[in-house]
Amino acid sequence: MNCENQKINIQNCNCTYSCSKKGICCECIRYHRSLGELPACYFPNDAERTYDRSIGYFVQLYKQGKIR
Repeated sequence: MNCENQKINIQNCNCTYSCSKKGICCECIRYHRSLGELPACYFPNDAERTYDRSIGYFVQLYKQGKIR
């Protein structure tokens, strides 16, 4: 899929995993949503590196004040 915003999106993408969806946000969100997850951009950099994209982990980080 071609995305006219891919170059801009990549500049703001904190995902450290290499995949074909990088910078194509609609595809990334669709993929993670199908797995019951959130994409990397919802997590701070140190949490993103754990590759735990679960909603439960997001809520845990939010309760700890690591996500605003």
